[in-house]
Amino acid sequence: KMTLLLALVALISAFGSSFQYGYNVSVINSPAPYMQDFYNRTYFSRTGVPMDSGFQTLLWSLTVSMFPLGGFFGSLLVWPLVNNCGRKGTLLINNIFSIIAAVLMGTSELAKTFEVIILSRVIMGIYAGLASNVVPMFLGEISPKNLRGAIGVVPQLFITIGILVAQIFGLNSILGNAEGWPVLLGLTGIPSLIQLLILPFFPESPRYLLIQKGNEEQARRALQKLRGWDDVDDEMEEMRQEDRSEKEEGHFSVLSLCTFRGLRWQLISIIVMMMGQQLSGVNAVFYYADRIFQSAGVDSNNVQYVTVSIGAINVIMTLLAVFIVESLGRRILLLAGFGLCCVSCAVLTLALNLQTTVSWMSYLSIVCVIVYIIGHAIGASPIPFVMITEMFLQSSRPAAFMVGGSVHWLCNFTVGLVFLYMEAGLGPYSFLIFCAICLATIIYVFFIVPETKNKTFMEINRIMAKRNKVEIQEDKDELKDFHTVPGGQTEKKEFSSIDL
Repeated sequence: KMTLLLALVALISAFGSSFQYGYNVSVINSPAPYMQDFYNRTYFSRTGVPMDSGFQTLLWSLTVSMFPLGGFFGSLLVWPLVNNCGRKGTLLINNIFSIIAAVLMGTSELAKTFEVIILSRVIMGIYAGLASNVVPMFLGEISPKNLRGAIGVVPQLFITIGILVAQIFGLNSILGNAEGWPVLLGLTGIPSLIQLLILPFFPESPRYLLIQKGNEEQARRALQKLRGWDDVDDEMEEMRQEDRSEKEEGHFSVLSLCTFRGLRWQLISIIVMMMGQQLSGVNAVFYYADRIFQSAGVDSNNVQYVTVSIGAINVIMTLLAVFIVESLGRRILLLAGFGLCCVSCAVLTLALNLQTTVSWMSYLSIVCVIVYIIGHAIGASPIPFVMITEMFLQSSRPAAFMVGGSVHWLCNFTVGLVFLYMEAGLGPYSFLIFCAICLATIIYVFFIVPETKNKTFMEINRIMAKRNKVEIQEDKDELKDFHTVPGGQTEKKEFSSIDL
């Protein structure tokens, strides 16, 4: 059952970390003209000449793209930090990045320096890169198996809430104006401050305490607190089993994870799902949304309100995913989510091409955007992170998050960089590329990715072991002596990781 403590840990971790990832994704969209004006004025006061338009475009693309680039660097820190400082410890250390960036961005106008904003976007990216990987890992490890999917979607829910809050605060009438934008950028430090004050009172991940720290007593106490009852023997036993199998394998670095045959399909699966998630064009759809609504006849002053309503749909559908992921399962949501994205990208291409000749096509394109957002919110956005937690055991999970996170941020960075050129060259046909990527992801998920709902980490490991062609005829192997398993050392490793 869901205890109050477990709910609070999930909310504080997600609000203090994931929320800010979402907030910073969309915070600079609304005040962009005022920020560019500030860049111009600052440059002029320093040099006495107006800024060249090419240089301004370069500065602005840096401001936007430094965030995902920082995210990539943040992902590279996941493995060393979570292994040495723990899951909770890493989240607490991570807040320092966010608070420093918030102070720098909030004071940038007073200090008359735009370089600081670009630097802060990198720092904020590092923060988001760590947060986007560590929060799902932490929550996945402290959740009971029947709630793991639902709690695993909570970080994504808070990312969408962060996007929505940034859109609302960014309205011209609130902070998206010439005076308000430094405050708008600086607000991001507040959730971090709250997390820094409250999170220390909550328990660390019991799996980390038992398997990595070897402290059974602390792990038991943490588990009892999280579950709200004293009898946690079954879960402790399951963690001990995992611990014994891990002792054989040792800790995985990223290199050993990439070369280890027993985890080959898990690794390919998370890379495919992360690439699908980012290369399916979700950032492009958000980017295009304003124009699509304008061409459908929405008044340019009201477009920002329509964008906010799209943000609200995103939050509502992700909230729905929290409630349905345990009943429908992960696979169905992945397939349905990418399916909706695929169809809406195809129809959107058609609608955008015909909207000058057929009057109602512009309304069809609005429907496509909404269907696309729904598809992404229920499957493509939240589920891949849940799957990384579930498909890997304790020793390989940090390295897996590091790989998945790096792919996530590199693809995010690539779409941001390449989309403007794609749009210039292909126009509406850009969406056909996204359509093809969604279709490829659907085919892969359908044939390769198993259902992980309600299974322990060890059970999921056994399912994937079959796919990796790791030898596990369990009934026969249990009768064999360890040393008679063919294939020597690695087989012994693989065999033990499955049957213990």
